[in-house]
Amino acid sequence: MADLIVPRVGVSVKEVTIVEWLVEDGATVTTGQPILVVATDKTEVEIEATMDGTLKHGAAPEEDYVVGAVIGAID
Repeated sequence: MADLIVPRVGVSVKEVTIVEWLVEDGATVTTGQPILVVATDKTEVEIEATMDGTLKHGAAPEEDYVVGAVIGAID
């Protein structure tokens, strides 16, 4: 299992808001597949799966998370 963390999406970005999960909790994902959308104060960014496996949501949409925070896992 690998933790899914909030990636750095800009040099000065310290936190993001989860806009929506693009894949249901418990669904199978493949490397490179877009799995969620996050927003910064300037843009929205799709986050991709970093490995093949089963996605486990851990974070709720519409909430803010700091860069590096664990927001789910891929098992």
